[in-house]
Amino acid sequence: MSLNDDTDDDLNLFKQAVAGVRPIKSVRISQQQSQKPQPIPRRVTQDERQALRDADTDALLEKEWLEHEASEIAAYKGNFDEDQRYAINNLSMRDETNSELSLFKQSVANVRPLKSDGVVQHPIKKPKPIPQQFQLDEHQALADSLSDHYIPSYELETGEELLYIRDGHSPVVLSKLRRGYWVIQKQIDLHGLVSDEARAYVSAFISDCKKSGIRCVRIVHGKGLGSRNKEPILKNKLRGWLMQKDEVIAYAQARQQDGGSGAVIVLLKA
Repeated sequence: MSLNDDTDDDLNLFKQAVAGVRPIKSVRISQQQSQKPQPIPRRVTQDERQALRDADTDALLEKEWLEHEASEIAAYKGNFDEDQRYAINNLSMRDETNSELSLFKQSVANVRPLKSDGVVQHPIKKPKPIPQQFQLDEHQALADSLSDHYIPSYELETGEELLYIRDGHSPVVLSKLRRGYWVIQKQIDLHGLVSDEARAYVSAFISDCKKSGIRCVRIVHGKGLGSRNKEPILKNKLRGWLMQKDEVIAYAQARQQDGGSGAVIVLLKA
């Protein structure tokens, strides 16, 4: 035997020996296939065995009953000709169809059909009615409640400074108001308004302050430098409007840093 024949035999033996060997990956880690454990059957109790036997018995009885009924129906149909058998089958199918139609009607009992255009028109929720005329009447009543021709029964004048305090209140209140004892919480400006607009604005402003619990306010009326006769028209009318409001306890000309003779500080009831 030659040397080449020995080499071929050894190579074949080596190939047979490594036939089932898998090459190792480049990281030189061999991933062994994990063997899953064999499932362990759960132990069946006596009650479960009896339930299974009862279920098998019921299934067998039901199968036998169905086969018996099928044979009875086949025998019954065999006594009729072809037209009669067709009529019986058609009647059975009609009963099934009627039953399905009844179920369908029950399912869609509360469904409304769509219009021909396929668009559902949901009802529009109407907003709550707003008593606009009542609000206008109330606003007008507020404006009319202040007269431009009111003659004050009690007013203090010190030069050009206007001072007022309602009957029943201590003059100390007026003194504190002049010194800025109360913090000004809100203010309005009457510049650019005619007399009717200013009267309605002042009336609504005082009512809103009363609802909000505001006590000290400033009303800017101007010094009348832009009027025709260079007289403060709104200033003279404003003092009469304020005296007619029950909410007003006192008013005084604003301090210089708060507007001076062009504004008035008003103290309202708590």
